[in-house]
Amino acid sequence: MAKLVVQVLDASDLKPKDGQGSANPFVEVEFEEQKQRTQTKPKDLNPSWNETLVFITNNLPDLPNKTIHVTVYHDPRGGHGHHHNFLGRVIISGVSIPFSESEANVQRYPLDKRGLFSHIKGELALKVYAVIDESAFAAPPNQGGGGTFESSEGTPLQEINPNKYFDEGIRREQSEKKKKEKEVRTFHSLGTAPAAPTPAPAPAPASSSSVFGSDVKEKPVETRMDFAKAAGPAASVMHMQMPKTNPEFLLVETSPPVAARLRYRGGDKTSSTYDLVEQMHYLYVNVVKAKDLPAMDVSGSLDPYVEVKLGNYRGVTKHLEKNQNPVWKQIFAFSKERLQSNLLEVTVKDKDIGKDDFVGKVLFDLSEVPLRVPPDSPLAPQWYRLVDKKGDKAKGEIMLAVWMGTQADESFPEAWHSDAHNISHTNLSNTRSKVYFSPKLYYLRVNVWEAQDLVASDKGRLPEAYVKIQVGNHVKVTRPLQTRNPIWREEFMYVVSEPFEDLIIVSVEDRVGPGKEEILGRAYIPVRDVSSRHDTTKLPDPRWLNLLKPALAEEGGEKKKEKFSSKILVGFCLEQGYHVLDESAHFSSDLQPSSKHLRKNNIGILELGILSARNLLPMKSKDGRTTDAYCVAKYGNKWVRTRTLLDTLTPRWNEQYTWEVYDPCTVITIGVFDNNHINGSKDDAIDQRIGKVRIRLSTLETDRIYTHYYPLLVLTPSGLKKHGELQLALRFTCTAWVNMVAQYGKPLLPKMHYVQPIPVRHTDLLRYQAQQIVAARLGRSEPPLRREIVEYMLDVDYHMWSLRRSKANFQRIMKVLSGVSAVCKWINDICAWRNPVTTILVHVLFLILVCYPELILPTIFLYLFVIGVWNFRFRPRHPPHMDARLSHADRVHPNDLDELDEEFDKFPSARPADIVRIRYDRLRSVAGRVQTVIGDLASQGERAQAILSWRDPRATAIFIIFSLIWAVFIYVTPFQLVAVLVGLYFLRHPRFRSRMPAVPVNFFKRLPSKSDMLL
Repeated sequence: MAKLVVQVLDASDLKPKDGQGSANPFVEVEFEEQKQRTQTKPKDLNPSWNETLVFITNNLPDLPNKTIHVTVYHDPRGGHGHHHNFLGRVIISGVSIPFSESEANVQRYPLDKRGLFSHIKGELALKVYAVIDESAFAAPPNQGGGGTFESSEGTPLQEINPNKYFDEGIRREQSEKKKKEKEVRTFHSLGTAPAAPTPAPAPAPASSSSVFGSDVKEKPVETRMDFAKAAGPAASVMHMQMPKTNPEFLLVETSPPVAARLRYRGGDKTSSTYDLVEQMHYLYVNVVKAKDLPAMDVSGSLDPYVEVKLGNYRGVTKHLEKNQNPVWKQIFAFSKERLQSNLLEVTVKDKDIGKDDFVGKVLFDLSEVPLRVPPDSPLAPQWYRLVDKKGDKAKGEIMLAVWMGTQADESFPEAWHSDAHNISHTNLSNTRSKVYFSPKLYYLRVNVWEAQDLVASDKGRLPEAYVKIQVGNHVKVTRPLQTRNPIWREEFMYVVSEPFEDLIIVSVEDRVGPGKEEILGRAYIPVRDVSSRHDTTKLPDPRWLNLLKPALAEEGGEKKKEKFSSKILVGFCLEQGYHVLDESAHFSSDLQPSSKHLRKNNIGILELGILSARNLLPMKSKDGRTTDAYCVAKYGNKWVRTRTLLDTLTPRWNEQYTWEVYDPCTVITIGVFDNNHINGSKDDAIDQRIGKVRIRLSTLETDRIYTHYYPLLVLTPSGLKKHGELQLALRFTCTAWVNMVAQYGKPLLPKMHYVQPIPVRHTDLLRYQAQQIVAARLGRSEPPLRREIVEYMLDVDYHMWSLRRSKANFQRIMKVLSGVSAVCKWINDICAWRNPVTTILVHVLFLILVCYPELILPTIFLYLFVIGVWNFRFRPRHPPHMDARLSHADRVHPNDLDELDEEFDKFPSARPADIVRIRYDRLRSVAGRVQTVIGDLASQGERAQAILSWRDPRATAIFIIFSLIWAVFIYVTPFQLVAVLVGLYFLRHPRFRSRMPAVPVNFFKRLPSKSDMLL
């Protein structure tokens, strides 16, 4: 005899039902017409039952085809009444039920609604398993706290919180803890109620989750198995609610003391430029030059440099050899928060082999240093007489400017900051803040028409000719044709950038044999000589090019002209009406055409304040350092890079940047990186990723200041890691309301994308070309914005195959369809008279609309208006961010690490053949299921086509005769009467319904499809 054990542990965040902000919940479990219930917990929205319910089943092999219905009710009379209020339900498929207690895990299920208008929330913790004999489970039925609560090896979906741990009370007797060998896992419970009784945690081995080195007591695994819900009714399957996101991965709203907020409360009126960041004061020292310095060497000169010292901070200029009138023009910045002295000392020294010689110095009292507030003009430097160590006048003067300013000062980006005093002059540029601009990109269209008079080296054979066109590093080839005058008529697209330094190399080659080609001729065309067009006008006329031998073509065929040369007809056009996509269209930051003449005026301004970060992980722990963090933000063609803050896990940048906005439906991307190029690292060193944030502008309210901590999440081959949190301040200001509203009625991309669309097969390749051009150009800047940064910000690998992303997209589809499913279920409940009052009201509304059909459309639009107004109360209060739950990234189980390894594998694969074979078989399995679904959809469409195609002559005859009868009946019968009869038949009482499928459904399923014609 087999038994099904259902341990009802606890629930959390239930909806109040008693009118006093509480509820009296109990759980009822139904399986194979057996019903059992738990005790009622009075006045508890986070109840804990810890009861075990046992059901008898005689057919254990058939368990995967059955379902378990678990319903949470509210007892209005605290356990003495018969009328119960619905609090939510869970339908569990038998497929997900293990056949032993050791394989079972605690699952937290979100409670489902019963109808479209139900307001249900909360979660229910259950542990379900089947056993063969009575000894397989420990507790008798209905014994509170009787079920064991152990984790097992092979947990399907394990939630790990590597950043936050807390102990949980132990509420189990010691005799029940010694039953089996215990295993300890780490988990993060999303509920607010106390968890089920747990065994005492054992000491956990060191793992990647203990990243902060703190002493941690770990908890048993609680897994989320939302996909384990039953596949019973279609409405139940698709109406799945997304589980709650781990709180560690959510936004945290903040209230930093920025000027934009303080201004309205009597704050600093002078801080108007940088009003989205906290003001940071710096002491600036501008060392310009010196004159009339004394000779210190035997040679009658000196090698001077300047040392700027403030407390323990010391900055040094370059030393200039044999120069008594040196010019340095170098600025130093000392953070006011770290000032360790009230006296600034500027010393001129002579570089020597042993000890450097003292030349003279100048002292400044910080209390007398002036304060400069932009937009004041820069402070004019002045000459100061040098003094010796005793304070007496010495020979020589130095020109200095000393002032107190903020990060809004124009000297801030170029200054040598006090926290970078150990950085050499060579590597200093790698720590500075900069603004970059992407190169202007264009599409180049090349049409290869034909060639004439091609002559092979072997005069006795026809050349098998094809054309190879190379622009930059990208090469494309036509199909080969074996003739002297081939006609190809093929078109290619390339991406080029200003200032058009590339050459178009047109090469005609002869395929002599396998793997052997011979060049018949070649031509070079500079991109700057190509004609351009801005709209859908006619393409420029193609031109005949002389095909010169390679050696002659390289020398420039004007000097040496052959008496005879083959020719090729090629058309070139520089397309300026398109927008060159270097990002995915789903989160693009720029949608403007390449031509500046076609661009529209801006509609607003986006202001971004990069404030600080916290809880960063040490990225250089092996080197005895922590993290050298900097931020990169990208919107449109403008990239910004903040200053690198050295050796800190809590950097405070407080830098503000501004962009013009041309379309609200765009996305800004902010990434955080660890700088690996500050101490003479090799050029091939890679700046490590710390995390990335994407924010869509259309989700922001205008003129509102958003200040939040965003989680910095990075997906690695070992799973999802949180590297810290980034604090940002955002404000989107609209300057043209009419234009912004009009944008919502215009296409996203320029006109050319729709009039003459680029083939889909070319889109991804062109995007890759654009990304490589942008990465190469920004990598040549100073300091360089390196390739790994650009590729990470542009999501170069976004379109690569990922099983994890496929699951996430499938879940998104199911969530979208859940709304349709809920409507269908609501209609089904009305037809089944589940709630007679609602069904009667629907009858009344239906009869009114039939009698007054002119009210149908107004009713629909009024209903949509009311829904929109009602949902305004529940509108999102925070900007969007990277959702780990939606991405299926926080569900990575050790058994699924191979899927992540596949996602991070290069293309083509670099893995061993046996691993590639396993992944290929897995991909075949997934593709087989997709193929089956597509085949089923095709069968339904073919059945619809077969109705009138006479593929089944009897079915078509029945249908057309029935259509004729209905045509006559509807013609002679008033339409309103027909509508009333059809509606009442559709809404008839269940007593007049049959459980068998309807006649139209049976007729449709019997129609032939073409699936039986497939091989």
